[in-house]
Amino acid sequence: MTSASAQGLGWPGQPYQEGGGPGEPAASGGPGGPGPHRDLTPAPPAPGNPAGPARPPGPAPAPPGPPGPGRTGSAVPGGPGGLGWPAGQVPRGTGRHHRDDTHPPAPPRPAPVSAASGPGAMGPVEGDGEAIGPAAVDAGPEMPIARAARAALAARAGNRPWPRPRACRIITIANQKGGVGKTTTAVNLAASLSLHGLRVLLIDLDPQGNASTALDVDHHSGVASIYNVLVEGQPLASVVRSAASIPQLYCAPATIDLAGAEIELVPLVARESRLVRALAGFDSTGFDYIFIDCPPSLGLLTVNALVAAPEVLIPIQCEYYALEGLEQLLRTVDLVKSHLNPALAVSTILLTMFDGRTRLASQVAEEVREHFGEIVLTSIIPRSVRVSEAPSYGQSVMTYDPGSSGAQAYLEAAKEMAHREAPPA
Repeated sequence: MTSASAQGLGWPGQPYQEGGGPGEPAASGGPGGPGPHRDLTPAPPAPGNPAGPARPPGPAPAPPGPPGPGRTGSAVPGGPGGLGWPAGQVPRGTGRHHRDDTHPPAPPRPAPVSAASGPGAMGPVEGDGEAIGPAAVDAGPEMPIARAARAALAARAGNRPWPRPRACRIITIANQKGGVGKTTTAVNLAASLSLHGLRVLLIDLDPQGNASTALDVDHHSGVASIYNVLVEGQPLASVVRSAASIPQLYCAPATIDLAGAEIELVPLVARESRLVRALAGFDSTGFDYIFIDCPPSLGLLTVNALVAAPEVLIPIQCEYYALEGLEQLLRTVDLVKSHLNPALAVSTILLTMFDGRTRLASQVAEEVREHFGEIVLTSIIPRSVRVSEAPSYGQSVMTYDPGSSGAQAYLEAAKEMAHREAPPA
C-alpha cells in the first residue's frame, strides 16, 4: 500500500500513521517533514510506551534540509492544529494528477442554468451545454440598449410623415459667435425632416463648407457652388446636389472660393440682395423647407441670408459668452428688418451643448426662456460625442447613430418645428 507521505499527506495525530501520537514526531525526520515509505498497518503499542507505536529499528531519519532540485515544495510545520504535507510532485507536461483517496468525493456539479432575464432566453442546458429549448421566462424591464435600438428604428423608419407647411418655409440659421452649433443644427434638422417625408434644401453659406461635408456633397475648389450663384449670377438650380445617404435632402454646396465673396460683392449693385434674387428665380414649390447655414460673422454673407428668409433660427450655446453675442445679433436682425426685409422675424431659438452637470447651463437656459418665451423650443440639445463624430463619416447623426441622445434631441426639435405654424408675415 502506498504511504500517506507519498500521497502528499503528513499531518500528525492519525492512528494509522507512524509517529502520529501525541508527543511523538512524525514519520519524517522533522515535524511534518517528508519521510520514507512506510506501511500504514497499525503497529501494536510497545511495552512501557502507551503513547504510540515504537519506532522501528534503523538509523534515525535525517533532519529536513533546504529544498533541492528534486523537491517541489517546502513542508508546513505539523502539530495538533497544523498541516504538514508538501506540494504534490507532478511531472510537468504529463497531465496526471495525484488522487487523494482519504477525502470524500466532491458533490456533483449542478447542471448549468441559463441566466435568462428577457424574452428569447434559452431553457436549462444538459449534457455538453446544448440547449434543450426556450424557457418561458417573464420579460423584465426594458434595457437602455433596447430603448436606444427601438428609438433608432423609429428615427430611420420615419413612422408617420410629419405635417407639411402650407408654403415653403425659408429659415436662416445665424449666430455670429462660432462654435454654437449652427452647422450641426442645420444638418441634423434638415436630415430629421427629410427622414419624415419632407423635402428639404440646405444652402451652405459658410466658406468652410462643413455642412457640405456632413452631407457628403463634393465641394472642392472648382465645383459649381453657391459662390457662382452669388458672384457670377448662375441659377441656383444648377448647383443643387442631392445628399447620397438621405432621400429628399438636397444641398447647395460651398467651396473655399466663397471666402473672397464678401470682397467681390462690395462693388456689385444690390449686394445685400444677391441671394434673395437667386431664390426668387428658383422653383421652390417642390420643397417644404429651405435652411440657410451662415458663417460665424455678421458680414455680407450673413446679411444676404437675413434678407432672403422671413424666419431666423438662433442656436444658443448654454454658456455665458453665447449670451454676450446675442445682443449684437438681435440688433443686426432689427436693422435688416427696418431697411431690407420687413417680414424678418426671429421664429425659433434652440438651446445647444447643454451640460446637465453644471449649474451655469441650467441658469442660461432659464434666462433665455424668461426673455424670449414661447419661441424657445422645449427640446434641448445635449453635448454628445456622436454628434461630433458623424461629420467625419460624411453623415448626419440621424444616420450615423440614430439611437444616441444627440440624435433623439434633434429629432424632437425637428418634430416640434414641423408641428409649429410659421409666424404670420
